[in-house]
Amino acid sequence: MSDHPLANVVVVLDEPQDPVNIAATVRAMKNMGAATLRLVRPVEYDPTRIERVAHGTQDIVANIRHFDALDDALADCVRVAGFTARRRAAKWRTATAREVAPELLDAATTGPVALLFGREDRGLSNDALDRATVVVTIPTTDHASLNLAQAVLVALYELHVAAPNASRTLAPPRKDAPPATAAQYERCFADLARALDAIHFFRTRNPELIMRTVRSLTMRAAPDAREIELVRAMAMEVLRALARRGDRP
Repeated sequence: MSDHPLANVVVVLDEPQDPVNIAATVRAMKNMGAATLRLVRPVEYDPTRIERVAHGTQDIVANIRHFDALDDALADCVRVAGFTARRRAAKWRTATAREVAPELLDAATTGPVALLFGREDRGLSNDALDRATVVVTIPTTDHASLNLAQAVLVALYELHVAAPNASRTLAPPRKDAPPATAAQYERCFADLARALDAIHFFRTRNPELIMRTVRSLTMRAAPDAREIELVRAMAMEVLRALARRGDRP
């Protein structure tokens, strides 16, 4: 994780009151690439319980640090983003989580960057927000109070999305197929037309217009070779089923 774009992002929870939120925060950090969690005067919790709730996060849990004072938890940070849903009377610099993400990532190349969150029942105090380089909000409806761990996840997600090469690369389909060829398209359309004619679909419809629409729909879908052959197989099976019953177009 040391080379991950969020490796230098520090999550700081000021007086968290619920171990479940600590566990959910750890899970969010693991998902998004942050590895350092600092807790200021946290509720008592069992680290093994945190690991049971947030599977596969032993590395983060083992390195959680506790502090008695917020200033100590922030001392080495070159930027502090304080997250809050409250408006402040003081004219403080504010931004949304999305707006501030590129700035925080840039600062993280020079030193630790703190994402600071307050306790569940009242958020960050004004005194804590005074430590923030920037006050950050997460856009919501009028019901602005987010669960602590949810707020952490949203904040880390915005950083993750803004960071280059942060997300895992999804493997291609196990049975990737080449593009369908023009010849495959034409065989498919011919058999579809035969099948539709066999079930008397064209009895009250214009065959040329119907097949042109089928062509247009299929071209927009851009099926691969396996998919176009599957559609053709459906049409052929219709013809075989009619033949078994002794029906003829």
